Amino acid sequence: MELIWFALFAVLLAGYFAFEGFDLGVGLLLPVLGKGQQGRDHMVAAMAPFVLANEVWLVAVAGALFGVYPALEGEVLFGLYPLVVVMLLAWVVRDAGLWFRRRIDGPAWRRFWDLMVAAGSLGLSFGWGVALYAAATGFGSSLLHPLGLMLGVVTTLLFAYHGWTFLGWRAPGFAGASRSGRAVLVSGLVAALPAVGVTVGSMRYLLDSSAPPATLSVLSLMVLPFAPIVVVAQVWVWRTFRPGRDAVRILSFF
Repeated sequence: MELIWFALFAVLLAGYFAFEGFDLGVGLLLPVLGKGQQGRDHMVAAMAPFVLANEVWLVAVAGALFGVYPALEGEVLFGLYPLVVVMLLAWVVRDAGLWFRRRIDGPAWRRFWDLMVAAGSLGLSFGWGVALYAAATGFGSSLLHPLGLMLGVVTTLLFAYHGWTFLGWRAPGFAGASRSGRAVLVSGLVAALPAVGVTVGSMRYLLDSSAPPATLSVLSLMVLPFAPIVVVAQVWVWRTFRPGRDAVRILSFF
């Protein structure tokens, strides 16, 4: 049972990096590729339908972490407290930017919230790299350790690349890029590499920190029956908003 939940946790964390990674990547690229307000609107419309579905992965990761590895809850919250606060604020700012950017018609208003989307995406992307390094070193290193900061930069660059690839698939020809679904799959796997590496490297530690078998059995009965529903929902989102679908309706909300 411990191995099953370890594998599930690894899949959830890798899935978050692979799916939410392109959302954050597009946000990172807003100031770079968004030439004018129309260009930024086009970028947001490309990834907007996927945002809420992708954030489900983060909720699942948090639930699995604190349900399957309760002994780590104190270590994570205590060892990463400043970083967790910053990342939560970045998450709120990014999502607020997506929701508020078109609530008032005005160039200054929309430029401000576009900047918030980019800033929130940067905070989350960089923060995840630092958090992974802290987790890999047992939460004993400084959050400002050079290797942790370097991993933050690497994670940010991987997400930006994933976002650029996604834009080439969802909006062919935008910013001179056209990419296939296979290219998005590959970039998603590349974006998930840091999460996979840290999870696999921490396998023994995670297995030793697992909840008792009785707790894992109860979690399995409560959670696993809903897994197919989540998978079906993800497939529906990707089929519904594949390239070529009209984005006007989406732009009216984002």
